[in-house]
Amino acid sequence: MSIIGSVGTAQALDGREAGLQATHQALNRIGAAAPGLAIVIASHQYQPREVLNGVSSLLGDTPMLGLSSPAGLSREGLHPHSVVVALLAGDFQVETLWFPGYAQSGRETALKIEQHASARVERQSILFFADGFNGDAEQFCNALPAALNVFGGLSSGDLHTGANYQLINNQSGTGAMAAAFLRGELTVGVGSAHGWDPVGNQFRVTRSRGFWLRTLDGRPASEAYAALFGYPARDWAFPPLSYLARLYPLGIEQNEEMVIRSPIRVEADGSFRMNAVIRDGIDAFLLVGSRAACERAAKTAAQQALLQLGDAKPRLALVLVDVAWQMLLKAHPGLEVAAVQEILGDEIPVAGCYTLGQVVSPDGAAKPKFLNQHIVVIIFGEPKE
Repeated sequence: MSIIGSVGTAQALDGREAGLQATHQALNRIGAAAPGLAIVIASHQYQPREVLNGVSSLLGDTPMLGLSSPAGLSREGLHPHSVVVALLAGDFQVETLWFPGYAQSGRETALKIEQHASARVERQSILFFADGFNGDAEQFCNALPAALNVFGGLSSGDLHTGANYQLINNQSGTGAMAAAFLRGELTVGVGSAHGWDPVGNQFRVTRSRGFWLRTLDGRPASEAYAALFGYPARDWAFPPLSYLARLYPLGIEQNEEMVIRSPIRVEADGSFRMNAVIRDGIDAFLLVGSRAACERAAKTAAQQALLQLGDAKPRLALVLVDVAWQMLLKAHPGLEVAAVQEILGDEIPVAGCYTLGQVVSPDGAAKPKFLNQHIVVIIFGEPKE
């Protein structure tokens, strides 16, 4: 049976109606084929239970996983306050698992995923969505074996309150991970890139505690940014600057490559709330993004994913984009999807959203990698006969 993909989108006052309409649209586009996997992207402003009720009322027991995001993406562009449903049908098997303890221990969650994966001998890929505000995605990645092909993103939502959620079948919650184990006649290609570059300013991380980056060059992190950008340090603790700090992440040299680490927000005490630990005593470079660089990065990620797909035919693309892109491209909404579509062609359905981090398993890498500020393009393809 060939692989078929489809995407539906809908806006409505409540999550149930939006989920129902988006699913109905996706089912109409997939035709008579029975979907084997549903990916649900929902506005964080909806109640997750309502979204699940709307989607599952039409899909029944179809394996489903999803996440919250400030906006959904499709070939039509950006969709705020909406639900996006992507469906995939074909000769493959999906097993979904819910890990409610992810926020307490990324390491324990990784161990459970490894145990579950090792019980099966056939080739498999693992798509996951996890809480972007709570939990240590880097710890999760470091605890996974290199042999596992793991990819996914961290759910986003209200940057001030940290409100976000994850979805799986008939369950929803926060602080969790939803994972889908994909097996059978399904090929997956993954590519990633970013559009941020160093601008010459360098800081020493002088005090960091857990997810809080306290001081740069011996002074509160907000003061270091205030000196650069001209806004008073106290203003960085309030919107919009408290969130716009994500536009200016830090580049850290790690094993001869640059790792990007981005603030989620600036706290009242001037510290940066991160979602990855940064060690004391290391040097960090200020990074700045541009529209042109992000457009190039989107095309690069799509090309990488196609290359990894090999001679399989692309049937559906899932695009996970850092929330910083939404801020940077505010005047050009949906530009990243248009760039991806330019590489894939107009006939491939695309679904996507904005995340607080991304995970990929690069070829030859010792472990899956936790990324900030990237675009990740995941293409599901039909293997060549």
